[in-house]
Amino acid sequence: MERRLTAVLVADMAAYSRLMELDEDGVIARQKEYRREVIDPAIAIRNGRIVKTTGDGMLAEFQSAQDAVQAAVDIQETMSRREAESIPDKRITYRVGINLGDVVHDEDDIFGDGVNVAARLQTIAEPGGICVSDLVHQTVNERIGAPFRDMGRQRVKNISRPIRVWQWTPKAKSEMIEPVEEALQQRVHYTTSEDGTHIAWAGVGQGLPVLKAPNWLNHLEYEWKSPCWAPMLAECARRFQLVRFDQRGNGLSDWDPDIISADAMQQDMNAVADAAGLGRFALLGISQGGAFSIRYAVENPERVKCLIILGGYVRGRLRRPDPEQKKLFDMLTNTITQGWGSPNPVFRHFFTSSFIPDASSGIADSFDELQRIATNPDAALRLWRMNAEIDVSDLATKVQVPTLVLHCAGERVAPIEEGRLIARLIPNATFVELPGNNHVLLENSPAFALFFEEVSDFLKKHAD
Repeated sequence: MERRLTAVLVADMAAYSRLMELDEDGVIARQKEYRREVIDPAIAIRNGRIVKTTGDGMLAEFQSAQDAVQAAVDIQETMSRREAESIPDKRITYRVGINLGDVVHDEDDIFGDGVNVAARLQTIAEPGGICVSDLVHQTVNERIGAPFRDMGRQRVKNISRPIRVWQWTPKAKSEMIEPVEEALQQRVHYTTSEDGTHIAWAGVGQGLPVLKAPNWLNHLEYEWKSPCWAPMLAECARRFQLVRFDQRGNGLSDWDPDIISADAMQQDMNAVADAAGLGRFALLGISQGGAFSIRYAVENPERVKCLIILGGYVRGRLRRPDPEQKKLFDMLTNTITQGWGSPNPVFRHFFTSSFIPDASSGIADSFDELQRIATNPDAALRLWRMNAEIDVSDLATKVQVPTLVLHCAGERVAPIEEGRLIARLIPNATFVELPGNNHVLLENSPAFALFFEEVSDFLKKHAD
């Protein structure tokens, strides 16, 4: 056996099982054609070697990272052109992961951490795209004309450390943004919750500490590149000290904890507050975070100065009296089960169209992408079901801290009646109706500016 530094490329056909079920003979024939005319020649011309193949993918090695990346880009660009006329659900696309690492060569096979990382990078690549490790990107960045987008650090299965990942796609998302100054101040830390789950958290800004409860799918680093979240996070950081974390099951926190529950979320909030050294602080609950924040304020009155709830609810979909909510829950549960990892973003776009119906197509695409990389289908389903079962109606009547409730008039994720219910249940709460239909407040919308005006006035009055 021999060890040497090798660029490892792992490719896998997206949605292989579904494609084979639809047209087994056709897929096999097209796959052989692409191997013969596109894939094998592109690898050979870049001095690569195919180590082994599987039914739907392959493992290859190259002497240089530059050759590996250029071969992958050539393959993906050619595949994109040749499959452009195919029906999207029948389109053959490959995910590619590339890593540069120390690899064990044993006869004609290769093993080791360098191979494992490449294999995991492949799983988070967009169909038709390429994900490379940070080391590969540093090696080829000035030598390859293809633009790569920083995806931040990612949790991947069976690799204990987060890996910084860069992604290339044939059509780069047009409205991703460069990190704002506030993002550069962020440092990600880890704390351990009661059950041993590792929770990633970060703080930015100065002044009054505000702890943000978790909402549907987060990523501490990637959100700074999202036009959905970056402007709101930056504005928060300019006005107060914002402490936030990736809830268990997504982002940079552990993706596969033994427990995902409302009880566990309370423990995680406590762990982050302790790790950040927060004494008394304001709580910001967005969406599902509203219910978590209500419970936390009741159970920890000595720590909470005041409460801000945006687009929140006390009752999950399965706890609301409207029978349509149960139907919607069942439909979206099936969407997660069947399509979360699909190459077709239409499945995730059901969620996006509810969260930000007024967004441009580019911003909506970025929200689709955030959901895709923030978690896997299993964890997404566990989180979805947990949120549907939440009911803190009784606890809301016991909140004893000043509370500001804000809700957009045309909300679809949590109808405005849910926001009004929160304000009725919490003693002396203030309710503010915001214009628009979005669940996530987008920059330059009237609701965005009004939200921060109301929050600033509220904090000045109640947070001293």
